[in-house]
Amino acid sequence: MRATSSFKGQTSGLYIVPTPIGNLEDMTYRAVRILQESDLVAAEDTRQTMKLFNHFKIETKLVSYHEHNKQVSGARLLADLHAGKQIALVSDAGMPGISDPGSDLIREAIAEDIPVIVLPGANAALTALVASGLATERFLYYGFLPRKKKERREALETVRYEKGSLIFYEAPHRLKEMLGALRDVLGDRQLTLARELTKRYEEYIRGSVTEALEWAEEEVRGEFVVIVEGSTEERPAEEEQEADPLQQIERYIEQGEKPNAALKRVAKERGLDRQELYLRYHES
Repeated sequence: MRATSSFKGQTSGLYIVPTPIGNLEDMTYRAVRILQESDLVAAEDTRQTMKLFNHFKIETKLVSYHEHNKQVSGARLLADLHAGKQIALVSDAGMPGISDPGSDLIREAIAEDIPVIVLPGANAALTALVASGLATERFLYYGFLPRKKKERREALETVRYEKGSLIFYEAPHRLKEMLGALRDVLGDRQLTLARELTKRYEEYIRGSVTEALEWAEEEVRGEFVVIVEGSTEERPAEEEQEADPLQQIERYIEQGEKPNAALKRVAKERGLDRQELYLRYHES
């Protein structure tokens, strides 16, 4: 284990800069200053970020860093960071590193002892959670569920007994299908749909999953944050007793899953390294 300082007075390094999720007035003074002072700004979509730059009169050089070029672009950014440059990382909106490739660059920078400085700022998940009226003492952020029906159901099974509020993101054209899966797996719980956060047509829809499904019968627009009430069920005793992840893999295989799919599911449910679990399983 190694400790890191807060890099007080640090100028070079990787700065993680949140940007507004809709309302430009949510940009902080510090965020604007860091973007202005940096040698480079790595953006998920340079066209989207340029709109922000034009509004705040930021003239820093923009470079592209996204899911499809992260290996090549990431290597160049790390080389620049080692050379002493100050680089800011932004996503299209909100906090970089949450459900975007920025998390890979952050891990690589930390592994190479490059200072990583995170600025606080806009975040859709926490904004929606606080406004939901559901429990905030404990929560689990999941992000986007898988698109395929079987994989989505398996993902929801992994959080079925979570006591804290559940946070999901969803696109408008998949919302109805996602709500149906929630009711099938988690039951008719209370939830809040938050859409167009901080924008002119910001809206919260609160009620049961069934009521949300009825609301979604009409055409829906905007990106959604879905906050779902935590479980009131207790995990079955046989699952609690299943302390060995290898036994759990075998149980899923007996239920009809393929070995690799069962292994992947157990690793995700338990937060284990999939490669290490794979080796353990094949050595047993």
